[in-house]
Formats: sequence, C-alpha cells, structure tokens
Amino acid sequence: MYIDTHCHLLDEKINDIENILIKARELNVQKFITCATDLNSSIDAVKFADSHDGVYASIGLYPEYAQQYNDQFESEIAKLAQNKKVVAIGEIGLDYSLLDCDREKQKEIFTRQLNLANDLKKPIVIHCREAYGDLITLLKSHRNLLKWGGTCHCFTASKEIASEILKLDLQISANGVSTFKNAEKVRNMLKTLPLSRILLETDSPYLAPHPFRSQINTPCFIPIIAHSLADILGVSPEEIEVATTTNARRLFNI
Repeated sequence: MYIDTHCHLLDEKINDIENILIKARELNVQKFITCATDLNSSIDAVKFADSHDGVYASIGLYPEYAQQYNDQFESEIAKLAQNKKVVAIGEIGLDYSLLDCDREKQKEIFTRQLNLANDLKKPIVIHCREAYGDLITLLKSHRNLLKWGGTCHCFTASKEIASEILKLDLQISANGVSTFKNAEKVRNMLKTLPLSRILLETDSPYLAPHPFRSQINTPCFIPIIAHSLADILGVSPEEIEVATTTNARRLFNI
C-alpha cells in the first residue's frame, strides 16, 4: 500500500476526482492527505476527507496568505482540527520567491502556526521556497514546538540542508521532481537520506513525474515516483513501499 502524503485533491485543475481515487486505489495508492492553503480550502478539505474513506486533511495557512492570519482564523483552524480526519497543520512555512513578500510577517505567522500545531498535538507540513536559511534558523530556535514531528514537503534543497532537517527529527517528502532529467542535485540529495525518514507525495495537480511532466498530476503517479526512488537508493520498490508507508502512518497517525 502507498500513501500520497501531500496532494490538492480539490484543486480546480483536477477533474473527476472520484474516478481518479478509484484508479489510484487500483494502483495500490490507498490513502491520501489533501492539503489546504487557507481557511476556505481547509474547510473544504475536512468536508471532503469526512466523506471519503482513506482521505485525510492537512489544514493551515500558506505563506503567501500570511496577511490573512488573525485570532479568528486561528480559532477556526483549531476547531477544524478536532475532526479525526485532520492529521496535520499545513502547508505552512516561508516563501521568499513571491513578489513584495513580507518576510517578517511570514516568519511571525509561521511561528504562530508552529505554536498552534504544538498545542493541537499535530505534526506540521512545511512549504519552503528560497528561504531555507531563515527556515532552519527559525525551526532550531523553536525546536520545543516540533515534538509532534513534521515533514518538509516537495523538498528539493541541498544535501547539507537535508542534513539540518534530519537533525530536527523531521521527515523529507520526495515527489515527481526527482524523476526530472535535470534534477541530478535532487537525486544526489535523496541518496543521503535514510529510508526511515522519507515520505512519498505527488503535490497534485503540480509537478507530474517524467515522462508525464506536462500533464496534470494525480495520486495515480505515486508508483512511478516510488519506483524512481527505488532506483535512486538502490533498493527494491517493495522496500520503498513498506518504508514510506510505515513512515507516513507513524507521523500522521493513520
């Protein structure tokens, strides 16, 4: 059994999600964590998870929308998190690739959501782009808030940064980027990771793996990512399946 630990099942780019889930299950992808980026998508993710077996939700505020965070938002997320299908707070983090982004505001809101996740006893799902220096500094200074674990989703940074992530007892999520022809740096980084610290994700509908890179990504591509990772690490696909599923079940308590 595979688990897609990060997908956006309700994204408008994805059509006919019910049939996609059926096909994914036929390919042995049996569980899915659909991730939110703001309050409305958090509400929708929880509703969808509630009505679908094997689907779970990760809720929170994406760094691009940091200005939307306030006490009311935090209260609403805390209420939603009481649902048994909510398995994480995320995706949260830092994104300095955005035009005119307020870096200090992003760090403030990321820290507030770290506190919220800790209070709720939930793991975190981290988004980071062009901000790994500040991310590592912030996480180290708030290590006491990481006791419930978490993962850096869609991780494509260097092996040196990966090492710092591992020291914080966090997981690293591999996706279709590792299959791209120009992603040798990512493959070299993945080779340095112990199997006990890797998760699988698609980030659907984005970043479909080679040779489907131009297509809409779906959880059906998880086996392709898994087989590619097996080749990268020099292990069997069965080992990847067992290890990544064990890691995901332990982290997200599913």
